Amino acid sequence: QVQLLESGGGLVQAGGSLRLSCAASGRTFNTIEMGWFRQAPGKEREFVAAITWSGGRPVYADSVKGRFTISRDNAKNTVYLQMNSLKPGDTAIYYCATRVLSNTFNYWGQGTQVTVSP
Repeated sequence: QVQLLESGGGLVQAGGSLRLSCAASGRTFNTIEMGWFRQAPGKEREFVAAITWSGGRPVYADSVKGRFTISRDNAKNTVYLQMNSLKPGDTAIYYCATRVLSNTFNYWGQGTQVTVSP
């Protein structure tokens, strides 16, 4: 089993920045990829960004390219999401997820709320 704990959410004004963290624990040694997803009120969960554990190029949703940066610290089993130039449309619950011996993301965190005010 793998446990994921997100932190760093909060309330910020438009144009501001936040950094989310996600620490993984448990059976993490077969981690293939970690990523961030988000779900806004009344909408389906959507992909935000992902990064492989072996050093591959990060992947981003078009809506966040140039504003968000995903990074990882393998020694700490932690993935980060630096969010700059935030917009009200970025308001959502942000979920960390990891892919362990799987073709799909199979472990999920509880989520952290990000609210961007106009």
